[in-house]
Amino acid sequence: MKILNVLKTTIVASLVSSSLFAGVNATHWGYTGHGSPEHWSDLDPKYFMCKAGSNQSPINIVKDVIVTTSEGLEPISFNYTTTAKSVVNNGHTIQVNMKKGSYINIDGIKFDLLQFHFHTPSENQIDGQHFPLEAHFVHASKDGKLAVVAMMFEDGKENKFLKKIWSQMPNSSGNKNSCGDEPVTINDFLPKDRAYYRFDGSLTTPPCSEGVRWFVLQEYSTVNAAQVNKFKKLMHGHDNRPIQPINARKVLK
Repeated sequence: MKILNVLKTTIVASLVSSSLFAGVNATHWGYTGHGSPEHWSDLDPKYFMCKAGSNQSPINIVKDVIVTTSEGLEPISFNYTTTAKSVVNNGHTIQVNMKKGSYINIDGIKFDLLQFHFHTPSENQIDGQHFPLEAHFVHASKDGKLAVVAMMFEDGKENKFLKKIWSQMPNSSGNKNSCGDEPVTINDFLPKDRAYYRFDGSLTTPPCSEGVRWFVLQEYSTVNAAQVNKFKKLMHGHDNRPIQPINARKVLK
C-alpha cells in the first residue's frame, strides 16, 4: 500500500508539472489560433474531456447557481509554511514551484501544495466580471485527488508579493529561475478572510481532467496595471480559458 501511494503521488506530480501546464515538448496547445481552447480536444486524444466533459472549469459564479449552506462551509485549514523553490516560464503561464511541506486540510484530506500560477484576465468570473489577474494554488493528495484554491486580483496598488515573483520571471519559455536571496513565502499573501465559493470542476488546461475540488476565495488581493501588463507581455497576450457551461452544478457558499 505504501508503494502504491508513492506511485500515485509520483503520477500526480508528473501530471501537474507536465500535462496540467504542458511544457515545450508536449502536444502544442495555447490560447489563440489553431491551438486555442475550442480546438484542444482535436489536438490529442488525451484531451477529449476538454469537449466531452460536463463539469469543466472555469465558470461564472452568479447568484442563480449559488447555494448558501445553513451551517456554513468547513474552513480550509491552510498550512503554508515553506518557501518557493523556483519560478518557471512554461510558455503558458508563470508557475512558482514550492518546496515540500506546505498543504491544506479539507474534507478530512491533506492536500500538498505543489505550485501556484497565474492567468490574465481571470479564468473564473464572479457575477459576470473578469478580474485583471487570477492565481491558482494547485494541491494534490497522496491518492491522486486534486484541489485548487483560486484568488482574484482587482485593480489597485502594487502587489509587493507579486513584485518578488515578477523580478524572477524568466523571459523565455522553458526556462526557470531560483527565487533569489529574498525568500518568497505565501501565507501572508492570502487574504485574512478566507471564506470561499466551492464547486466541482476540472483542470482549466489540457487534458481538462474532471474531479477537481475548486475553492474560489471571496476576498480579493490587488494588482496594478504595470504588473498585469508585464505578465501579459511575457505571455504574448491572454492565458485564460473561456467560461464553461455550469450544467447541473451548484456553487456552495
